[in-house]
Amino acid sequence: MARATNAPASRERRKKIVDKARGFRGRRSKLFRYAKDAVMKAMYWSYRDRKTRKRNFRMLWQQRINAAARANGITYSRFMEGIKAAGITLDRKILADLAVTDDAAFQAIFAQAKAALEAKHAAAKTVI
Repeated sequence: MARATNAPASRERRKKIVDKARGFRGRRSKLFRYAKDAVMKAMYWSYRDRKTRKRNFRMLWQQRINAAARANGITYSRFMEGIKAAGITLDRKILADLAVTDDAAFQAIFAQAKAALEAKHAAAKTVI
């Protein structure tokens, strides 16, 4: 009896991997043996870097908020403490966008945060 290799399924499986390797350089995009490793590594990197992207954006937002807060004479941590004390529930993404695009709105939020922070510290001093 002849050996059955299930060629259509094998070819389809290999073709899927080579199609995923489109755009890679050289033999990594053309030959299954090399495309398999390249695609596996690319998928590992893409999974890992989807997590890293979130981390990088949060750092960027913090830097932008810090720059805007320091321009108004307060540090990032004190500003965020004031935001929390004022009960403002805007996240860092929105605050950073306001700091870059809408200075008047950021100034209004900053004034509220600073007032709440001063009230919080005044209340803490009267307790002591």
